[in-house]
Amino acid sequence: MRMTLKMLTLSLVSASGLFMTHAFAASKDAASHEQNIEVTQQQVSKEELAAIYVLSDICPSLIKTDAAFDKGFNHLLKDYMPNDKNPKEALKTLAKQKDFQRALKEAKADAKKAGDTENTAICNDISRYGA
Repeated sequence: MRMTLKMLTLSLVSASGLFMTHAFAASKDAASHEQNIEVTQQQVSKEELAAIYVLSDICPSLIKTDAAFDKGFNHLLKDYMPNDKNPKEALKTLAKQKDFQRALKEAKADAKKAGDTENTAICNDISRYGA
């Protein structure tokens, strides 16, 4: 089943909340009871990375890509490619690989199907991502 780019991107943004850390104040009693919480990394699909790559291509023509967009986009990349020192370059390299082309073609088709209005909204969401 094919998802529209907006649905895919919204799921990306929603899922990225799993990667964000949250700090909670604890009482002295609660602090005395240590808990061992195991965190597992969620698997990121080629389709998700392809959608992010396509957004990097289309957003500059849809919105004014400024420092806020760059910051949000870089944060999004880091959330989805946490093990890469330079996620932007890693994504560019991935986009050139033969086994990534099907996902990339599908993401481009989804972006075209979504249209400028939906894509602009997604690009604006990226500008606010992680803020």
